[in-house]
Amino acid sequence: MQRRMLLALLTTPIVMTARMSEAQTPADPANTVYLDLKDGRVVIQLLPDIAPKAVARVKELCAKHFYDGVPFHRVIEGFMAQGGDPTGTGTGGSGMGTLPAEFTRKRRFLRGTVGAARTSDPNSADSQFFIMFAPAPSLDGQYTIWGQVVSGMEFVDKIKRGSGGSGMVSNPDKIVRMRLATDAK
Repeated sequence: MQRRMLLALLTTPIVMTARMSEAQTPADPANTVYLDLKDGRVVIQLLPDIAPKAVARVKELCAKHFYDGVPFHRVIEGFMAQGGDPTGTGTGGSGMGTLPAEFTRKRRFLRGTVGAARTSDPNSADSQFFIMFAPAPSLDGQYTIWGQVVSGMEFVDKIKRGSGGSGMVSNPDKIVRMRLATDAK
C-alpha cells in the first residue's frame, strides 16, 4: 500500500507538468499572438475567418517586430487600451497603407475583444488596435474585430490609464514584444 502511494506521489507531478504544458500550447499557433507586457504575457487568438486582411496585416507586422516598444497611447478606464502607433500620438501607423473595413455580426465587442482602430473613415485601419476592458455594444458592426484575448487579461488590466476624455497617456506603458506563437521563444 505504501509503495503504491509513493509511486502515485512520484508520478503525479509529471502528469500535472505534462498537462500544464499542453494547456499552454495554443490550439492554432499560426493564428495566436503573444503580446508581452511589463507585467506578463497576453495570448490573443486571431480571427482570420472574420477579418482576413486585418489578421494578415497583424501577422506581417509581428514578423517585422513592428510592435516591439510601441506604446499604449490611449487608455480609457472601463473602455479600452489602444496601441500600435509608433509615434505614440494616435496619428501614426505602419506606412503600409490602410485596410478595408471587415465588419461582422458573428462577434461582438466584449471584454478581451481586439479591434482595429481607425479614423472616422471605416476603411482607414492600419497598425493601431485596441483591447476592450468591458463590453461596448456601440462598437458592434462599426469596427473590425480581428482577435480575442484568451489568457493574460489581468495584464491588460494593469496597463497605465490615460486622463481626460481622450484617454491620452503621459509616459505610457509599452509593448515589450509581440510575436506569432510560431515565432516566439
